Amino acid sequence: MSALDAATRGPRGPKRPAKPSFLWRSAKFVSYWSVVAGIWGILVVAGILAYYAAHLPPASEWAVPSRPPNVQIVAADGSLIGNRGDTGGEAIRLEQLPPFIPEAVIAIEDRRFYSHFGIDPIGLLRAAYTNYRSGHTVQGGSTLTQQLAKNLFLNPERTIQRKMQEVVMALWLEANYSKDEILEMYLNRVYLGAGAYGVDAAARRYFGKSARLVNLSEAATLAGLLKAPSRLAPTRNPALAEQRAQIVIAAMHDAGFITATQAKNALMDGIEVAGSFNRGSENYVADYVMELLPSFIGSVDQDIIVDTTIDMNVQRAAENALRNALLYGDKDYGAEQGAVVTLNRNGAIRALVGGVDYRESQYNRAVYANRQPGSAFKPFVYLAALEHGYRPETIVKDRPIRIRGWSPKNYNNRYYGDVTLTKALAKSMNSVAVQLAQKVGPGNVVRTARRLGITSALTTNLSLSLGTSEVTPLEIAAAYVPFSNGGFGIVPHIVRQIRTEDGKVLYSRRGDGTGRVIAGDKVGQINLMMANTMEIGTGRKSALENRPSGGKTGTTQSSRDAWFIGYTAYLTTAVWVGNDDNSPTNKVTGGTVPAHIWHETMEIAHNGVPIAPLPGVPLYLNTPQPMARPDDSHRPVLPPSSVGQTAGPIPARSGPMNLLERIFGGG
Repeated sequence: MSALDAATRGPRGPKRPAKPSFLWRSAKFVSYWSVVAGIWGILVVAGILAYYAAHLPPASEWAVPSRPPNVQIVAADGSLIGNRGDTGGEAIRLEQLPPFIPEAVIAIEDRRFYSHFGIDPIGLLRAAYTNYRSGHTVQGGSTLTQQLAKNLFLNPERTIQRKMQEVVMALWLEANYSKDEILEMYLNRVYLGAGAYGVDAAARRYFGKSARLVNLSEAATLAGLLKAPSRLAPTRNPALAEQRAQIVIAAMHDAGFITATQAKNALMDGIEVAGSFNRGSENYVADYVMELLPSFIGSVDQDIIVDTTIDMNVQRAAENALRNALLYGDKDYGAEQGAVVTLNRNGAIRALVGGVDYRESQYNRAVYANRQPGSAFKPFVYLAALEHGYRPETIVKDRPIRIRGWSPKNYNNRYYGDVTLTKALAKSMNSVAVQLAQKVGPGNVVRTARRLGITSALTTNLSLSLGTSEVTPLEIAAAYVPFSNGGFGIVPHIVRQIRTEDGKVLYSRRGDGTGRVIAGDKVGQINLMMANTMEIGTGRKSALENRPSGGKTGTTQSSRDAWFIGYTAYLTTAVWVGNDDNSPTNKVTGGTVPAHIWHETMEIAHNGVPIAPLPGVPLYLNTPQPMARPDDSHRPVLPPSSVGQTAGPIPARSGPMNLLERIFGGG
C-alpha cells in the first residue's frame, strides 16, 4: 500500500460522501414534480383551448370585423350637427386622443396591459386573491385584449366555452396586432352606455364635445363607465359616476400616470354633463339627412362626412323662437307643436326645425306634416289671376257669394265692397279669392301652384283657393321662393356634398333649379301685393324694420292650423303652429304666434345682410300702369322658358325709411 493510499483511507476503509439532507431531497422532489405537473397543466390547458378553439372557424378566416361606419353631419360653416350610425361617434386614432383617456382605462382596467401577452396570469391571481379577501367579486381578471376579443367576436353569454374562446381570440389578437392597435380598437368600440360605442360617441353624449377635447376629470368618468355603463352613466346617476371617477383618478395616480397635484385638481374640477343631448332641433336635420343618404350614395360602408346647407345661427334662432313662443310664453295657446323651415333664394335649406322638442317627439313636421295652409295658399290664386290679365290695381268686389249651395265667408263676416286686388290679398278676403279661382279656373290655379313647387295632391274645386288641400311646411316654403328670387323655380336641398374622411368626394350637388316659373313683369306685381300684406294687412305684426319683405298668413277652420310664410330678397321662412291630433288651438291665427316666430327668426337671420328690394318691385313702380277691370283681359301671360337674372342686392343705407321705402325698398 502506498503512502498516498494510506493517507486517504481511514481506520475502517475509504471515506464516503456526505448524504443529502432530508430538506434537500424534499426540495428536489417537489421541484421535479412541479415541473412535471406544470408541463401536464400546460398540456391540459392547451388541450382545453384546442378543444374549444375547434368550435371556432379556421384561423385563416379570422379577421377583425369592420367598425360600423359613422356619418358625420356638419353645417355650412363646418360645425358639427351630429353623428349618425350604429356607434354615434368617430373612430379616433390613439395619438389624436388626450393621453388621459388611454391612461385612465389602463389604470382602472388592465395596468399590466403593455406587459402581458393577452392573458395576465399575475392579474388573474391578484384578482382571485382580492375577491377571496373581500368575499365577493370586486376585480375582474380579463385583460383589455380579452375584453376586445369578446366584443369583436363572441356573444355575451357566461359559459366556460365562451371564456376559453375569448382566451384563444385574445392570443390571436396579440399575435397579429400591436399593443397600440389593440388599445385603439378597444377605445373606439367599447360600449359606454346610452347607445354610445367608443369614447368619442360617449364624450359627445355625456359632455357635448369630441373625445379629442375631454379633460382629466371627463376621461376618468369615461373610464369609470366600463364597470357598469348604464348604472354609472353621469346622466343617470351623477353621484355614482363621480364616486367611480374618483376611484379612477386615484388609480391613475397610483400607476404613475398623473401627479398628486393633477389628481387633486381633477377631483376638485368635476364634470359638466351636457343636458341638451337629443333635444336640440339639429337632430331633425340629422335624421332628414340620413333618410336622404341612400338616394345619393346607396349604402354607407365607410365613415363619411356630409356637408349640409344649414346655417346654425338661423337654426338656433328658429328653434329658440318656436320654443319661446309655445313653451315659455305667458299665454296658453292650446298649440303643442310647430315647425319652421328657412330656405335661401337658391333653395338651400338654412334651418329646419321639425318640432318643439326632439326628445319628446322625433316626428319631423317641417318635412312630413301635411296640413291645410288656409289663406297662405292664396298667393298662387292671385298669381294665376295676374297671369290671366288681372293687375294689382284691378278693382274687384268683396261681397257675400253663394256657389252651388256653398257660401264662403270672410273672417268676422266683414266685407269691403270695391277693392283692389292688392287690398283683397292684404286683408285676406275669402270672397275675392274664390271669385278669382272661379274666373281663371281651379285647374289653372293648380298648374300655377305646381309650377312654383307644390307637389302634394290638390283638389280642382273652388275650395282650393282657401287652402283646403294639405301641404308640408317645406313644400310651401319652397313654392314661395320664386317670389324671393325673381321668378325662378328651385329644388329644396339640404345636402351640399358627401365625402370620405380622406377627402374623396362621393356626391356633390349640381343643378340650378327648374328655370323661370314666373314671368318677369308678374314678379314685381305679386311682390308689390305681398309687401302690402306686411304693411297694412294680416302680416303687419311680422314686418321687419327697414327691410322690404312680403308674406302671407294662413288660418284654418277652428284655428287648427296657423301659418305665416314670408320672404325677403334673400331668405324665405315658413312657420306652422298647431296640434298633431288636429285639435283646435285657442284661437291662434297666422298673424299672431306664427308671425311672431317668423319675425324673431328672420331678424337674426338677416344680421349683417345688406338691405335689398323685393325683385321686380322698383321696376314695376317706375312703369306707368293702366287701370284694369277684370274683364279687360283674361289671356294667360305665362313665363318665358328662358332663364333670366335674379335681382341683386343694393347697398345698405343709413337713416329711417318712409312708408313706401319700407314696403318696396329704398334706393
